[in-house]
Amino acid sequence: MLFRRIGLGLLAVVSGVLLALAFPPWGWDELVWLWAMPLLVALWSGAGKWRRLGPLLLGGLAGMAAYLPSLSWVRHSSRVINGARGEEWMGWGIEFMGWGAAVGLAFYCAAFVAGWALFVSTVGRPRWALLLKPGVSLLRGSAEALRVSGLAALAWVALEWVRGWLFTGFGWNGLGVALHENKVMIQAADLVGVAGLSFLPMLICVTVLLTVWRGVVGLREGRGLRRQLDLAVAVSLLGAQLVYGVGRYGRPAPVGTELKLALVQQNVDQVDRWTLDEAVVQDIYQRYANMTELYAGKREGGDSAVDLVVWPESGMLLTWYHPAHEAYLNGLLGTGDYALLTGVDVDEPTVGLYNSAALVRGNIDNVKFHHKLHLVPFGEYLPGRSWVPGLEAVLGGILPMDLGAGTSTEPLKLEKPAVEIIPLICFEDTVGRVARRFAREGPQVMINMTNDGWFIRSVENQVHLNNALFRCIELRRPMCRAANTGVTAVIDDRGVVVDELRDPQTGSPFLQGVLPAKVLLPEKMGLTVYARFGDWFAALALGMCVAAWLWRRVFPLRDEESQPTLQA
Repeated sequence: MLFRRIGLGLLAVVSGVLLALAFPPWGWDELVWLWAMPLLVALWSGAGKWRRLGPLLLGGLAGMAAYLPSLSWVRHSSRVINGARGEEWMGWGIEFMGWGAAVGLAFYCAAFVAGWALFVSTVGRPRWALLLKPGVSLLRGSAEALRVSGLAALAWVALEWVRGWLFTGFGWNGLGVALHENKVMIQAADLVGVAGLSFLPMLICVTVLLTVWRGVVGLREGRGLRRQLDLAVAVSLLGAQLVYGVGRYGRPAPVGTELKLALVQQNVDQVDRWTLDEAVVQDIYQRYANMTELYAGKREGGDSAVDLVVWPESGMLLTWYHPAHEAYLNGLLGTGDYALLTGVDVDEPTVGLYNSAALVRGNIDNVKFHHKLHLVPFGEYLPGRSWVPGLEAVLGGILPMDLGAGTSTEPLKLEKPAVEIIPLICFEDTVGRVARRFAREGPQVMINMTNDGWFIRSVENQVHLNNALFRCIELRRPMCRAANTGVTAVIDDRGVVVDELRDPQTGSPFLQGVLPAKVLLPEKMGLTVYARFGDWFAALALGMCVAAWLWRRVFPLRDEESQPTLQA
């Protein structure tokens, strides 16, 4: 029994490793269609008391094997807080805290894999009597296979969606995100959101496994291979999604208002952004001015080469109302006819400190603010600060105060040209439910101001970009990203990265520079199904899984129905 359980555990680990390899830095996205097979074999080969605790342990083991490698970059945040600029050793305590954060986040994600494993081992467990025994009609056997694969896919979508909002959520690296290079396949995100894109990979994964399982049993028993209608259904759904994707991906380029931008990236180490050294602060501000004037200064005829200059999150190191800002910004804005959008901390004396975006034109008095809506736990506020005993004593020194959360979902309005800006600060470009609240029918562009310097020159910068591009498909709006350390980029409304700021020799995004950009915005952009109804498909999936669980509570499977003929 011990060796059997070790074998089942190894199968779970294999599944987790395969899932990890589907994401950066490896990016083998083909694995997303088959990664769950070893785990499912382990889950459906168990028996007896192992059915209850075992699936949770196997699913959790697979989840940790998947998410700890792909989220290991989280450990750098602790090191950066303590002054790291790169991979230098920071001491056992600091390194332990960083790995503790990575393990904690991986454990949170793995818990949902464990929940999925329990669901497919109980409610979604196959009735093997309908799948493997002779004499069962083709229709009944295929219907049972579709029930199993459909419930597994629905449960994965539902739990992936819940993972994106529970306890403020962390929805990165869903199965759909792994498909980011397959531009045709991911166009359906404007219907079902990125969580809904996970349905088909899981459906096909389970369907293929069941087809192979039934084929092996049939050959063993001398019955040969049979046609499987469930496989035909899965292939038909795949074809339908491809046809839809081809249609959306191949449509003509938009015609309308042209917006010219300059996206500024300074590549400032986080330790320098926190500095109180006046010389360092002045140098950073001067570089912003020089890089801005290079692209936004007046040309012949009095016009600027760009309409909008974008600085990244917290681009201005000092709070907005600092006395030095008036002369600095008025002088800079006077060099050309353009608007400046910058990330900045705004200290409202009667409210608190906000992580904000400021859109300013002409002079500092003509400013519009947007305060960040979706705050990052342990980065911008400390959950449970006031009621968890000892939390303030342990972590209060790292995060001495909580930032305020904004409430407005009104886009920022650019005067020239007349375009609406959807402001997404930090990780908000990875949260579809936040971005969709800004969608209006007129010409809009999403602008993400972010600072990924918390994670030094790690793969996090690419992971962030991969997760962000799905907002462009969900809302059918282009996105311009101004990052402090990378990746500064322009993404069109099909999720295609049309331009990036990278070193031409090395391909590295970690450099100082400016990315000039042009985006065309139709006068009437319309609203996608996702923009109107959000994650309706994921919510429906959750409801169907709850209904299936209630049904199974009333009508449980008999043991003879649920035991596989072929053991793993």
